[in-house]
Order: sequence, then C-alpha cells, then structure tokens
Amino acid sequence: MTQAEFDEWLPNAIVEYAQEHVVDGRWSKQEAVEKSRAEHESLLPQGLATPEHHLWTITRSSDRKAVGLLWAHMVQTPRPHVFIYNIEVYPDFRRHGYAEAAMKELEVAAKRMGAEAIRLHVFGHNAAARPLYVKLGYEPTNIVMAKSLT
Repeated sequence: MTQAEFDEWLPNAIVEYAQEHVVDGRWSKQEAVEKSRAEHESLLPQGLATPEHHLWTITRSSDRKAVGLLWAHMVQTPRPHVFIYNIEVYPDFRRHGYAEAAMKELEVAAKRMGAEAIRLHVFGHNAAARPLYVKLGYEPTNIVMAKSLT
C-alpha cells in the first residue's frame, strides 16, 4: 500500500470500524468514531510505517486495478502468528475470488515471516465473510453471544 492509498483509506476505515461496533452493540453512536480513531492511532502509531504491521492493496492481476486491501500484524507472543485486522474487497469487486486469493497469498507471506498461525476476528453479524473463513480452514476459537432484551 502506498502512503497516498493509506491516507485515503484511514478516515473511511475509522468510520466503518465505528459502525461495526455500533451494530455489534459494543459502542454507542455518540462515542464510536472517537473510540475507533483512538484504536487505530494506538495500533498504527507510525501510520503505514508501524513496525510489524503490513498493509497491502489487493490488485486485480489483469490490469493491476485496486480491488481491496489487507491489513495484518505479525505478533510474536504467545506464539508467532499473524493477526488480520482488516480484509476488504470493494463492493464492485466482491464475489470474484479476490478475498480468497488474498488470504492464500497471506498464508505464504505469514510462513515467510515465521508465523505458526493466522488469526482474525469476525463480527457475528458479518454473515457474508464467515463462510469464506471456514472454507479456508479457519476455526472458531471463542464465541461471544448476546440476547437483546428490548
């Protein structure tokens, strides 16, 4: 990912992540954007140059057009693993195999980095993403459930 791509992506990522937490019920609408901004600043204190964080633009091989992005972090403890913070395929390019291809490329990169596993979080309401992760061999490691009383 280039600095220009990062600068264009970050403001939208903050808003989208905030919205996910509002839908999830973790944050209120009033606090969500500020909490998301703080979390992004904490995770990426040096922006694109933050050590051990890797931000890639997913490109279509035929014409190198940007179709999405992938943000992953190499973590050393408790065991070396890569944690996926965000994988996104832009709406016009969804359901064409780009996310699956990017995840498979990440496996290769993660092995080169010395990772023993890849981990990710998926919001429960993201029903579109979960089948892809299962197809690629990801298994639940914990499940948080809730029941609305209103």
